[in-house]
Amino acid sequence: MYAIVRCGGRQQKVSVGDVLEVDKVAGEVGSTVSLPTVLVVNEGDVTTDAARFTVSAEILGETKGPKISILKYKNKSGYKKRQGHRQRYTQVKITGIDQA
Repeated sequence: MYAIVRCGGRQQKVSVGDVLEVDKVAGEVGSTVSLPTVLVVNEGDVTTDAARFTVSAEILGETKGPKISILKYKNKSGYKKRQGHRQRYTQVKITGIDQA
């Protein structure tokens, strides 16, 4: 059994026991969060009425994505601008896909 869940503007395929990184979620390590379900597949039976299912996950910790360097430059005017970004993620472990 697996489900397609929506996490921070993206959709990911999950099953029980999977560990994945989602956009930062408020909560402490060890607490449980519920992820919104889009689609559920159980032994070949596809259920698009995913409101009947809940996907629960446990927060394992926080991680950071790769460093992204941004450089803006204009020729002959002396304009240079450097900027960096590093996205924050929350690592979660899927603990259950239950029917409500």
